[in-house]
Amino acid sequence: MKTGEILIIDDDPDTRTLLANLIEREEYDIHLSGDYRSAFKLLADRDIDIILSDVNLPDANAIDLVEQLKQGKPMLEVIMLTAYGTIQDGVKALKAGAYDYITKWEDKDKIVPIIGKALEKVQMRKRLASLEQKVNTNYSFDKIIGSSASLSEATALAKQVANADATVLLTGETGTGKEVFARAIHAASLHADKSFVAINCSAFSKELLESELFGHKQGSFTGATKDKKGLFEEANGGTIFLDEIGEMNIDLQAKILRVLEDGTFIKVGDTKATKVKVRVLAATNRDLKEEIQRGRFREDLYYRLSVFTIILPPLRERVKDIPLLAQFFVAVFNKQYNRKVASISASFMERLKSYAWHGNIRELRNVIERSMILTQGETLEPDSLPGELRDTGTQTGMELKEVEKHHIGKVLLLTKGNKTEAARVLNIGLSTLYRKIEEYKLLTE
Repeated sequence: MKTGEILIIDDDPDTRTLLANLIEREEYDIHLSGDYRSAFKLLADRDIDIILSDVNLPDANAIDLVEQLKQGKPMLEVIMLTAYGTIQDGVKALKAGAYDYITKWEDKDKIVPIIGKALEKVQMRKRLASLEQKVNTNYSFDKIIGSSASLSEATALAKQVANADATVLLTGETGTGKEVFARAIHAASLHADKSFVAINCSAFSKELLESELFGHKQGSFTGATKDKKGLFEEANGGTIFLDEIGEMNIDLQAKILRVLEDGTFIKVGDTKATKVKVRVLAATNRDLKEEIQRGRFREDLYYRLSVFTIILPPLRERVKDIPLLAQFFVAVFNKQYNRKVASISASFMERLKSYAWHGNIRELRNVIERSMILTQGETLEPDSLPGELRDTGTQTGMELKEVEKHHIGKVLLLTKGNKTEAARVLNIGLSTLYRKIEEYKLLTE
C-alpha cells in the first residue's frame, strides 16, 4: 500500500535515479522531473505530498519557488537538496517555507527519516482539513468521531433506530456524547426537518422544569404574566431530548409517562389536555435500575423510556479514538480562534492517551481548547497541558471514583464552596453536584 506521493526534481538523470532507489523501499509513489516546467504540470495532475528538489535547476532557483509551491498546494512539504550547502541559503530556504535543507550525499542517511517526518506532518494537515469539513456540517452521524469497536457498536444501533420513531434511552458517563448521538438520531429520522428541542433536567427545580416542559397559563403562578408554550409543544412533530432524566423529580415523572402513553399533558394552571406527537429521546449517567430500587425513579417510566437502550462507552475504553478526537477539536478551535495549529506532538498525544479522562470527551475538548489558547506555534506540546496531564503517572493508577472525588473537591476549593459556580465549571447540573458531594462525603472532609 502506497503511503505518500514523492516528487523528485533534479536536472541530472543519474541523481534522480539514485534518489529514487534510495527511498523506493519505503513504498512511496515516486515521480521524477528534470525541471520546474514539467514539475508544475505534474503537480496539477497529482496529489503530491513531498517535493525533494535540487536548489539550482536550469529554469529556476528552487528556493525562490517554495512560497509559490506552498500557496498552490498548502498541504505539501518541500525538502531542498544541494551539492554545496551554505548557511545563508539554508536560512533563506527555511524562511521561504521549506521543511528542511540538506546536502545531497553528505546527508544521504538523513533523507529517508526526514521524508517520513515531513509526510507525518502532511498527513496530519490532511486529517485536520477533513475534520474541519465536519465542523461545518450539520448534525449527523458523521459528527461522531471514532472507530473503536464499542463506539462503532453504539453508532450502528443508533442508525438502526433512527427511522423507527421508538423512544431511545442513551446511557453512559457524563461527557460521553449523549446529546451528539441524540441530535444524530433526529437528523437521520423521518422528522429531521422538524424541531429538535433539548433540555437538561438537572438544571431546574421541579416547578420550573414542569413549566419549561409543559408550559403554563397566564396567572398560574407569580410571574406568569402570559401564556407560555412548553418544550413538548415546541417540539410537536419533531424530537425532544430529555438529558439527565435520572435527576427529574419523581412526581414530575408521572407527567412524562402520560405523554409517552397517550401524547397528552396538562399545562401548569390549565384544565384541559394538550395533545402532541413528539419523539422522546432521553439520557442519563445514573443507573436507573438502582434508582428504582431506592424509590427515586418510576419503574413504569423506565420501561417506557428503555424501549431501545444505547450504552455510550467512556473515553478510557476507546483510547484509539483519542487522536481522532483531539485532531477534531484542533480543527474546531483553529476555526473558532483563527489559529493555524497544524500538528500534535507525539509526547502531547501520549499524555492524552494515558490519562484517565473522568470527564470523558467534554474534558478532552476543554483540555484541547486550553492548549490551543496557550500555544503560540503550529504544534501542540506538553507544556500547554494542565498539570494533571503533564504528569499522568499517578492518575492512571487511581480508581475512577477517587479521581472524580479529587477533581470535584479541587473545584469546590477553587470556587470557595460556591456550588452553583462549581457546577458550572464542572459542566454538570447542580443537583448532580449535590448528589456527588453526598456520595463522596465532601462536606465532612
